[in-house]
Amino acid sequence: MPINIYKEENFETIKYLCDEDWDLPTQMDELEKWLNEEGKNLPKGKYVADIGFGIRKDASGGGAILSSKVINILNQIGMEIYFSEYRNEK
Repeated sequence: MPINIYKEENFETIKYLCDEDWDLPTQMDELEKWLNEEGKNLPKGKYVADIGFGIRKDASGGGAILSSKVINILNQIGMEIYFSEYRNEK
């Protein structure tokens, strides 16, 4: 479930992305790809992309990027991003 994209008003699932990949930079790349290919075609509404990610144990900087192009698409279709952090037990 790492990325669950759904309609805000009724929680209807639109798409799941990244299966069991909890790495935030990888997830942001996949979300951007999906938005550029499919998501940009959603009619204006109220949507959520809930990104469940794991804490990187040895993180020391860097990470995911939310590009201005993605922000523009999110605004056009009415999508909010939720970041849901989960403890990584691996």
